[in-house]
Amino acid sequence: MVSTENIEKVFLLETDRVKSFKKWPYSGTSSCSIQKMAEAGFYWNGNDNEEDTAACFVCGKVLDGWEETDAPWEEHKKHAPVSVREVWPARAELTVEEMIDLLEAIMKARLQNGYNTMKDGLKACIEKKRKEMLKQLGKN
Repeated sequence: MVSTENIEKVFLLETDRVKSFKKWPYSGTSSCSIQKMAEAGFYWNGNDNEEDTAACFVCGKVLDGWEETDAPWEEHKKHAPVSVREVWPARAELTVEEMIDLLEAIMKARLQNGYNTMKDGLKACIEKKRKEMLKQLGKN
């Protein structure tokens, strides 16, 4: 049997995304209220210093600097590499096939983001070592 004890950490359910917002600077009547952020697939990813940071549960895109008049769906489309709307039918009831497709998209996006992070880190490390080697060659 598959364990579902950590499903809230995936933020698959809108209620889990709503609960994730520990601090959020905008009221329930603003364009980017907690409810509208969660409906658009965002969960809170902030801290005490960065209260207005949220991430997409599908593609993992992290956005900060939200303004009260921002529309979460529109901001995501502007900044994310993958449109959530392509893989996630934004409605409360999903078929089993849609749920499987959504979970597949989440896993692919998270793997791609992890790969890109590792690749960027490796490039930076190699460049640093290259500069150190050139500096050492120049001294000799």
